[in-house]
Amino acid sequence: MNEVEELETRVRNLLEEEFTKFRDWFFELENDLWDNQIQSDFRVGKFNKLIEKAREEFAQGKRSRVMRKSIVLSCAVLALVVGNLAEARPGGRLSEWLVGRHDGVQVPQPRGKQTMAYGTNNLQQFDFYPTTNGNRRAPLVLFVHGGGWKRGSKDTADGSWKAPHYIGLGYAYASINYRLVPNSTVEDEAADVAAALRYLIDHADQLSFDPGRIVIMGHSAGAHLVALVGTDEQYLKHAGLSFASIAGVLPIDGAAYDVSRQIKEGNDFMHDTYIQVFGEDPARQHALSPTLHAQVPNAPAFLIIHVQRTDGVAQSKELEASLKQAGTPVERQEFPGTWA
Repeated sequence: MNEVEELETRVRNLLEEEFTKFRDWFFELENDLWDNQIQSDFRVGKFNKLIEKAREEFAQGKRSRVMRKSIVLSCAVLALVVGNLAEARPGGRLSEWLVGRHDGVQVPQPRGKQTMAYGTNNLQQFDFYPTTNGNRRAPLVLFVHGGGWKRGSKDTADGSWKAPHYIGLGYAYASINYRLVPNSTVEDEAADVAAALRYLIDHADQLSFDPGRIVIMGHSAGAHLVALVGTDEQYLKHAGLSFASIAGVLPIDGAAYDVSRQIKEGNDFMHDTYIQVFGEDPARQHALSPTLHAQVPNAPAFLIIHVQRTDGVAQSKELEASLKQAGTPVERQEFPGTWA
């Protein structure tokens, strides 16, 4: 291997290493990035294409000076982005970094936050925020973060404004962590949503909210989980609850309400994740598909929210249609923009 080939190999390896770091940070911070409407030129899909293009060029023996400069520049940009995200990690500059993206508006810091465990696993925890108006019978919003069923956290993935927004409107608010793939399964994650709900209901008097007025809300993978809990009652029953234990379900930007369809028709970037998370057994994919469970009974009401991500729009409309066919009250609201 001559000097140029060695340099190209080192640059290519660095590009892939830095891309992997960037991708992991991107997903960990995905919900914060979206909730705060941070517009970034660095899109994961574009980097995937860049890597594939680099592989093709190297495989074809194209080693022009322009190509080398392009890849070196890409590495530099990626290293800068990853470095900035690393500084913004939880426990570091994350809050400061996000606050700086709110046009100088300081994110309110809610008072009275309590972190509580609803199970023995270190991920089985939630943060609870009481309403600011002192109402001991406030309705509760329970939020489930996204992250591809494999990553994410209540500390970084529920958006800086959610807690202050909801408690300022008179709601109590809770944001949960749950066990993650590959150490656990999607079935475990749905069970964790139900278990957290059960713990909250059992401690409603202590926490000062109305256990008869609870909405479960989730984003992305969290949208899938709350929709699954709201259409397949086994998870609630296992926790000693039922559909009557929740007043409504609010899934946001989900794209896996029909798992088999999403694996076949969804974007290539997430395909391997879907296979890892849901497996290749059609029966299991069916069992984990909220749309295919949306016959009576269901949770009392649904509000489905999505932006203009093509597969998310199709999946949201299909879930809505299935719920309507079952006679379940459902509304669907869409907004401009996409997350990718």
